[in-house]
Amino acid sequence: MTNIDRLTKKLDILADAAKYDVSCSSSGSNRKNAGGGLGNGHKSGICHTYTEDGRCVSLLKILLTNHCIFDCAYCVSRRSNDIERAAFTVDEVVSLTINFYRRNYIEGLFLSSGIFKDADFTMERLLRVVKKLRLEENFNGYIHLKTIPGASDELTREAGLYADRMSINLEMPTESGLKLLAPEKSHADVERPLGFVKDEIVRFKEERALIKSVPKFVPAGQSTQMVIGATPETDMEIMRTADRFYRDFSLKRVYYSGYVPISMDNRLPRIGSQPPLIRENRLYQTDWLMRFYGFHVNELLNESNPHLDIDIDPKLGWALRNLQFFPVDVNTAAYRQILRVPGIGVSSAKKIVQARQFGRLRIDQLKKMGVAYNRARFFIRCADGPYQLKDYQHTQIKSFILAESESKYLKSSVQQLALF
Repeated sequence: MTNIDRLTKKLDILADAAKYDVSCSSSGSNRKNAGGGLGNGHKSGICHTYTEDGRCVSLLKILLTNHCIFDCAYCVSRRSNDIERAAFTVDEVVSLTINFYRRNYIEGLFLSSGIFKDADFTMERLLRVVKKLRLEENFNGYIHLKTIPGASDELTREAGLYADRMSINLEMPTESGLKLLAPEKSHADVERPLGFVKDEIVRFKEERALIKSVPKFVPAGQSTQMVIGATPETDMEIMRTADRFYRDFSLKRVYYSGYVPISMDNRLPRIGSQPPLIRENRLYQTDWLMRFYGFHVNELLNESNPHLDIDIDPKLGWALRNLQFFPVDVNTAAYRQILRVPGIGVSSAKKIVQARQFGRLRIDQLKKMGVAYNRARFFIRCADGPYQLKDYQHTQIKSFILAESESKYLKSSVQQLALF
């Protein structure tokens, strides 16, 4: 077998093993190429993952190795799993990244690893990769690096000088769930490095405000990931954990990965071959409402309502449970109130607040602003629109909205069939 064949084989194994990590975001970086270097984390190119400002970029997403000293039941790389193992050398990862970039396949690197020997041994090799890319290859593309739980502060700090984003996976939403499937791990092992990196980000930013030559430290921030559906947590427990981690560690993102069955371990649930994608989507919508719409987690999920509705989005679900807050008069209500109306997004709400300065808003104007009026009409009052909420119960409104959505889907399907 030639060297190219061996490298291709490793790439097949370690790229496949990396696919289960969904926290592959490149948002928040503005690393620029000052000239003479290779790559640019500031500009767009081939698309695979979205940045914070809506651009799409592609990243080479691999593990350094799928050898691991841990035996987590939900992980395909666990030590007891009978799979083909492989490991890249530092030079191989650097060579792949540079050559893939030169061919315009990628704009950056997402590098994680199984833990082999110990945490510092693994983290030191990850550090060597990013350090060589930055210093020897003058690579200015985006780098997302996984923090290894248990690695020394010194290695973590140095890695943060070369990575754009760092992340470490929480794995399970609760400590009890983690102990069930990964008894060798704990949430404290994740919280300590998250807290350390958070403090270092603040320290470097403060020093940089005084001394411009101070280097950037993890400029795109931190993220984490939870596996959903492998343990029996409620949606309330999941989102309360996410809310705490956002607050305590100033995370950029929390990712929710629907559990993919990879073993017959009797501790794991028996579900179909597909992960719970609808639930995963509802959790992301809830996360979005918490981060950008001003909702508190307890408004959306609580002891009397611990699970999200599968058939409707969480914003509509909240509105139907809290009809006392409606109707909202779009011509007089505060921006925060308008933002809570189903069918009105952040952009539409801002347009409404700006446009109403020049006259009272009507239905046709709201539609032009991007308001989903067929949904919003039950919850708003405008210049020429009749307020319809008073005539119906919440169950009826839900039925009307679902019927309208189904009708649109059927109409779209008929139109597509007509093309054939």
